[in-house]
Amino acid sequence: MPKTIKRILVTGGAGFLGSHLCERLVDQGHDVICVDNFFTSQKSNVQHLLGKPNFELIRHDVTHPLWLEVDEIYNAACPAAPGHYQFNPIKTMKTSVIGATNVLGMAKRCRAKVLQFSTSEVYGDPEVHPQPESYVGHVNPIGPRACYDEGKRAAETLFFDYHRSNKVNIRVIRIFNTYGPRMHPFDGRVVSNFIRQAIRGEDITIFGDGQQTRSFCYVDDLINGIMAMMNGPDEFIGPVNLGNPGEFTIKQLAELVIELTGTKSKLVMKPATPDDPKQRKPVIELAKSKLGWEPKVPLREGLQKTIDYFKSVDMSKFRAPTPNY
Repeated sequence: MPKTIKRILVTGGAGFLGSHLCERLVDQGHDVICVDNFFTSQKSNVQHLLGKPNFELIRHDVTHPLWLEVDEIYNAACPAAPGHYQFNPIKTMKTSVIGATNVLGMAKRCRAKVLQFSTSEVYGDPEVHPQPESYVGHVNPIGPRACYDEGKRAAETLFFDYHRSNKVNIRVIRIFNTYGPRMHPFDGRVVSNFIRQAIRGEDITIFGDGQQTRSFCYVDDLINGIMAMMNGPDEFIGPVNLGNPGEFTIKQLAELVIELTGTKSKLVMKPATPDDPKQRKPVIELAKSKLGWEPKVPLREGLQKTIDYFKSVDMSKFRAPTPNY
């Protein structure tokens, strides 16, 4: 048991990252409240926690006020895959901006510490590579990805203004591509798409020429970084990049998935999607120096664990949350 049992709210707590975080906090003995509207998340992600006396699940949309008494808040609520956040872009923007306003208001009232799940998408299609926290980004404010990119940027603005104006104890992390067990098979992310297609023996779809790069962080590593940030010194509020600096092309990822699954799937190239970043790689020196954090799990090992998870679930019990996939 921890020295002090905290009351901790996790918004978006039944999602891919949120459920792993809830599990870790429950195992540590904290009193955890998971809030989710189940738009892109699964109740099955937290089913194993429902019988625990220190876990509570509330169906609620963060765009509406919520009155709770808590010590810490992790704000993870928002669709994070392009097909999902583009399905209802106005709702996506509202979730980022109004959701942030609501949790910040709660943090101000409760004097709670609050951590924002921001994203590498705040850097847009970067003109600086790799991306340090000091880079202010290259974002198209009227493009199809803007609802998410600009929504998360606005949320960061709100967090820092609440900190400056109201002395709210904040933390801001910028999450780079993360993968692992409990990814939704139809979330449209490149890792889950490739694994799902490979397991089914379907052709693997690559949008663009496959030379665009991404950095893939295994979920356990990311959760370690998130918790290190929340429990770190109050004078370090971020933003801080959390991701794996190992850089791979999308084509390399697809070829590795084919190798690990043993599929006979072929690669099929389709036209690139608008505003798709050509490069994405975090500079993590700040996380190393301030938090003593860096990822440990290599891509091959993490992908094998993720493939094993996908093989263990009945994909017919999952539905695509939006018609985009």
